[in-house]
Amino acid sequence: MHTKRIIVGITGASGAPYALRLITRLAHANCEVHLLASALGRRLMADECGIKKLDAEALTGGRASQLTIHNENDLGGPVASGSFRHDGMIIVPCSGNTLSKVAYGLTDNQLQRAAMVTLKERRRLILAHRETPLSLVEIEAMRAATLAGAIVMPLSPGFYLNPTTMDDLVDFMVARMMDLLGVEHEIQPTWDEHLAAERAARRGEQA
Repeated sequence: MHTKRIIVGITGASGAPYALRLITRLAHANCEVHLLASALGRRLMADECGIKKLDAEALTGGRASQLTIHNENDLGGPVASGSFRHDGMIIVPCSGNTLSKVAYGLTDNQLQRAAMVTLKERRRLILAHRETPLSLVEIEAMRAATLAGAIVMPLSPGFYLNPTTMDDLVDFMVARMMDLLGVEHEIQPTWDEHLAAERAARRGEQA
C-alpha cells in the first residue's frame, strides 16, 4: 500500500487547533508528514495550543516517526525542491499574507517556496484560509491562487451535524481537509450519511 506523503504548513492566522488535529490525524492514518511552520505559526501554536516547542511526539500523539519538522528559513531545504515528491500540501491556517505571497509567486521562506514548487509540479495545494472579513486584496489573491491551481479552503465549519463541542467544529474541517488530500478517515459521517440517519430516525418515529 502506498504511504501518502503530505506537507503541512502553519502560518500566523488564528486556527492552531486545526493544524494540530490534522497533523495528529494524518500521523495516525500512517501518512508521512512534513511540517513547515513560520515564526508566527510557531507563536500561534504556543498561544492557542500551549505548544511552546514543536515536538514530533507531542504533535502526533505518540507517532513521532511519522513526522519530520523542517526549518522554514532554509530555502534550500528538501521540501522546496521539485524532486521532493509528495501527495499534497496544505497550509493551515493560511494567513492573508501567505495567501498573497503564494498567489503572486513571492517566496521568503521554505514554506512559501514549497507551496510554489507544489503549484509548478501540478501537485495538490490547499490553502486553508481563516481570516475574516475579506478585503478586495485577499479576494483577488484567492482568485489568482485558484487560477494557478491551488484550492482555497476557508475554515468555515458547518453546523448540520449538530456540533456540541469545539472539537466537533475542528473535526468537521479536518475531515474535509483529509478528503481533499485523499486520506481515508473515520472522523464523522458525511452529509449523505447524516441525511440517511435522519430519514431512518423519522421512519422509526412514524412506525
